[in-house]
Amino acid sequence: MDSLPFLKTVVQGLNWFKSQHFARNAISTRYALAEACLIGIFSALAALLLKEGINFLGTYRLHLVSQWGAIYVLPLFGLILGGMAGFFVESISPSAAGGGVPQIKAALARAKVPLSFRVAFAKIVGTILVLGAGLTLGRRAPTVHIGAALAGELTRYVPTSPEHRRQMIAAGAAAGLAAGFNTPIAGVMFVVEELMRDISNLTLETAIVASFTGAVVSLILESSNLQLPNRILNIDGLVFLPSDIPFYIVLGMIAGILGALFNRSVLLSLRWNETLKIPLALRIGLAGLISGVIIALLPSFFQNNAGIREFLIRGELTTPQIALVFVSHYILTIIAAGSGAPGGLFAPALIMGSALGYLIGDFEGYISGTVATPTFSLVGMGALFTGVVRVPVTAIIIVFELNANFNLVLPLMISCAVAYISAETLESGSIYRYLLRNMGMELEETEYDYSSENNFLAHLTAEDVMQSQVETVAPDLTVAQLLELMSVSHHRGFPVVKDGKLVGIVTQSDLVKINAGKNQISIGEIMTKNPVVINADANLTDVLYLLNRYQLSRLPVLENARLVGIITRTDIIRAEVNELKPEVTGKQNKFYTIYQTSSPAVGKGCILVPIAPDDDFRALFKIASAIASQRHYELEFVQVIKVPKYQDPSTIKVDARSSRHLMHTLERMGRKKKIPIHTRIVVAHYRSGVVLDIIKHKHINILLMGWKQNHHGQEFIFSRMIDSLINKAECELILVKLGKKQQYYPYASPDSGGFVLPMGGGPNVQEGLKLVPALMNIYDRKTLPTVWLTKVHSPEKTNINLRYLQSAARQLQKSIDTEIHVLPLASTSIVSAIIQVAEVHNSQLVILGASRDSLLKQAYKGNIPEAIANRLDTTVIIVRLP
Repeated sequence: MDSLPFLKTVVQGLNWFKSQHFARNAISTRYALAEACLIGIFSALAALLLKEGINFLGTYRLHLVSQWGAIYVLPLFGLILGGMAGFFVESISPSAAGGGVPQIKAALARAKVPLSFRVAFAKIVGTILVLGAGLTLGRRAPTVHIGAALAGELTRYVPTSPEHRRQMIAAGAAAGLAAGFNTPIAGVMFVVEELMRDISNLTLETAIVASFTGAVVSLILESSNLQLPNRILNIDGLVFLPSDIPFYIVLGMIAGILGALFNRSVLLSLRWNETLKIPLALRIGLAGLISGVIIALLPSFFQNNAGIREFLIRGELTTPQIALVFVSHYILTIIAAGSGAPGGLFAPALIMGSALGYLIGDFEGYISGTVATPTFSLVGMGALFTGVVRVPVTAIIIVFELNANFNLVLPLMISCAVAYISAETLESGSIYRYLLRNMGMELEETEYDYSSENNFLAHLTAEDVMQSQVETVAPDLTVAQLLELMSVSHHRGFPVVKDGKLVGIVTQSDLVKINAGKNQISIGEIMTKNPVVINADANLTDVLYLLNRYQLSRLPVLENARLVGIITRTDIIRAEVNELKPEVTGKQNKFYTIYQTSSPAVGKGCILVPIAPDDDFRALFKIASAIASQRHYELEFVQVIKVPKYQDPSTIKVDARSSRHLMHTLERMGRKKKIPIHTRIVVAHYRSGVVLDIIKHKHINILLMGWKQNHHGQEFIFSRMIDSLINKAECELILVKLGKKQQYYPYASPDSGGFVLPMGGGPNVQEGLKLVPALMNIYDRKTLPTVWLTKVHSPEKTNINLRYLQSAARQLQKSIDTEIHVLPLASTSIVSAIIQVAEVHNSQLVILGASRDSLLKQAYKGNIPEAIANRLDTTVIIVRLP
């Protein structure tokens, strides 16, 4: 009996805890800062685990070398541990391959890139094995990836607003870099300069908190007496003389050029490895074997990767040895990075930069007689780091924080600035941009900014969308009176207000709590007290987060603790519909034509081809001209230069030189093919609005446009623009997802693979069948690719009717003289079956009919053509009739 009061107290405590709705604090800045602090701690622990694991394996490797000899141990260690790392990463999380920074950039742009504990675990184990095997990669970029992955996982368990989740991932990356280098300021700058391109208060505050927490925790854990060191590298004799400036300029120029060449070499190595078509485990294992052989043949100090940088900076190597360090690291890093091994380029860039700086400093000493090689060595680290990663401010801060000597600042600024300019002149963009492109992702600058017009959830507030006319009730109202009110009102929930203050909310679900015959009790007894509320200035991202988090249908909106409105899911849907239909409001859909050409209108119809800046326009031209030639159509090409919604397209000045050059090229290509070509360049807020206007006012028969894999998250099936055009374009639509390599259509030769056409029935599939003869116009009529007509049926179905496939084959055979095969498939998954056929028959082109379901239904059930296209490397064409 004595335990009953205690149990009653516990139950009351639990009810109070549940009623506090702690997750609503997730939209506050203080909550975000506390979460960033937690992320910093976990990132520091992961960085320490990574470092200790690498040290353990590295020490064991050197111990075996001393016993058995380098020529036996290093190649074998590289092959076995490299293979294990590749197998582990491929089995646990393939996205953990590589350095990891491109994956973070993609995730911050809200692409479908996983950042989870699974990724962090695979990255830690894979990096330990790779670096323990002796490959010349670094652990700092993996530490950045691990920090971001842990932050991504933490945001799933700790309530986090979607608007803050990106800041938390960026904070995790900052903490990872800070813990890896013990450079907290550099961690913050890397987020601002490379990852987020954002200097908002929340981004800076969370990055600073996480970065400094990660650095401090890392230093404390590594220091047995809990005293923090003043500086990481204690290098004496750092001097800077004005007479050295020309040599620092030369150092920057050489570092920039070599950095750009290094980036190209890494990308070429990656692409070459991809052409081998071998598993990741074998690729990394072979890279480890080759690296082991090379290092075994080099001087013994190469066997300890961790000590080379200190040897360089302290001047313990001769000039020929330093030159050998640069050349060997250049080659070994290209081999290792090209294999896809989980390791970073930060450390190799710093080591090569240190070697380059030492060589330039040695040359300067030979000419002038002064000795400043330690300074040149450290400045070279920053300069080559800038040439590779293109983050000059981060490079300056990393090197400065490592040594904490102000004599480094000015020479670092000179060399890093020159390195950045020379590298950008040779090849624009950091290596991560090209690694992302190699992964099939092309992120525009605007995709990093989700706080502006690119995300309507961010730039609309609760006040913009809420219903200001709110029906409220008093807490002393009886249930019977509430039922009577509900019978005449279209609302099914009401805020409860007393003395002008919100004290609760009552909905239909609260009426379930009432026993029969108790209709005279007040609603104050059954209402939900301390309801979840939102401030009027909160953005719609936070509103939607709270609605989903607590499974609510409505939220009261407060301003200075006063009820000013209520917002429902319907209100948000209405706002989204208005955003996706910009042409309804003429002001938002303004556009201005700055260039236009027309050819004689002699065709039977017209194909409109919108060209985006990152489209392969030559491939799209080949496909469009093949169809135009067969159907006697004209071609119209349009390129839209997007400007922000607050700017008037008719008055803003834009650089259209590259667009004009593109249009001139297309005009020449059209004349060569003897196809009428019309071109135009338009400045506009929305591409879709321009395309729809051309379709409406001109006789457009086909809209043909390029499409890349959907990296825009789950809000859209294909992309915002394409989803809009699928709904509204009143003409045939042909989407082209080009293959990742030029061995696919339209660049492939006829004997490199066939065409695959899944015949699922319906008019879209029939139209795809009609396109085949036109698409084969790019080949010599004497040698045409084989065509495979397939249809997937249930494995339980025994009586297979092939008449439909055979009829389609006969129909197609009348138009083209090539082999046509009928192939029924038994499978429970249409997507897997089509992909398997395409891969087995090495198809160069797959033609699919678009789904006839509504986009809302597709978003719920999945889109089969989109799923097939995203999982195939070959060219895929999706056809949709109006």
